[in-house]
Amino acid sequence: MTAPSPVLVVTQLDDATADVVIAELCRREVPVVRLDPADFPDSVSVTVRVDGGGLVGEVRTATRATALEGVRSVYWRRPRPYAAPAGLDTQDARWCAEQARYGLGGILAALPGAHYVNHPWRNRAAEHKPAQLVAAARCGLRVPPTLLTNEVEQARRFAAEYGPVVYKPLYNSDYADDRGQSLTVWVEEVDPEDLDAGVGQTMHLFQQRVDKVADIRLTAVGDRLFAVRIDGSPGLDWRRYYDDLSYTPLDTPPDVAKAVHDYLTTFHLTYGAFDFGLDAAGRWHWYECNPNGQFAWLPVADQIAAALADQLQYPDRDRR
Repeated sequence: MTAPSPVLVVTQLDDATADVVIAELCRREVPVVRLDPADFPDSVSVTVRVDGGGLVGEVRTATRATALEGVRSVYWRRPRPYAAPAGLDTQDARWCAEQARYGLGGILAALPGAHYVNHPWRNRAAEHKPAQLVAAARCGLRVPPTLLTNEVEQARRFAAEYGPVVYKPLYNSDYADDRGQSLTVWVEEVDPEDLDAGVGQTMHLFQQRVDKVADIRLTAVGDRLFAVRIDGSPGLDWRRYYDDLSYTPLDTPPDVAKAVHDYLTTFHLTYGAFDFGLDAAGRWHWYECNPNGQFAWLPVADQIAAALADQLQYPDRDRR
């Protein structure tokens, strides 16, 4: 009897969201191979041949060997950065890590016939906030007035015209203090008088603050939508106050559902985690879409995991 083809889960060891999906796949007796590219080459090895028949090869982890041409689906979650063996100097280490990124990374992104949730290159394209903003507006989502600039006078003018306004980082880059402790740049309201020459040092995103009564996290898996209302946040950025929050599943308005599906189609995504602000009139104001957002703490986590498992287990079904 031919062994069933596995699902490849590309992520780091500490990933609660992937754990929920893997548990559901295991419950269904679907074989799973977990791989973190950062373990290459220390505990991961790969050999691939490409000829007229396409890509054929094998990847070996510490616990198993997998034929890459037999992978049915790839769940691309949160792998660590590509790495180099210990003991190399800075230049050699950087060179080896880049070779791993474009070599192993290129192989994992080119598996023949595999269904990706999501393809890593699609994730990367969909992470750029300016592209998100344009796509959301074109798809009919309600986007707050937004300014992208490195000119302080333009920022002050925008804040005066559309205030109150908030500042949002364009990407969650790694940042640490002098002690090496990781720091997070949160969404914060800004005063025009606080905008100074620092604006000119890089690109900034300013946006009119939504007068919201609650937040909404909408998780999309193919054609299935799972919306949750988030109440209780004492500040603008609810991610800072998990212990204070309450969560209530709710229905997605038809116009928002259509726009969300159009948005996924624009970026060729199967999965997306959308954030909205809900105003007193019941209007959904779009903030962003994380193409690889987490969901394990939500009350509908089991339903989302089942929807993802369906995508990964049955790649030949109709899908986005």
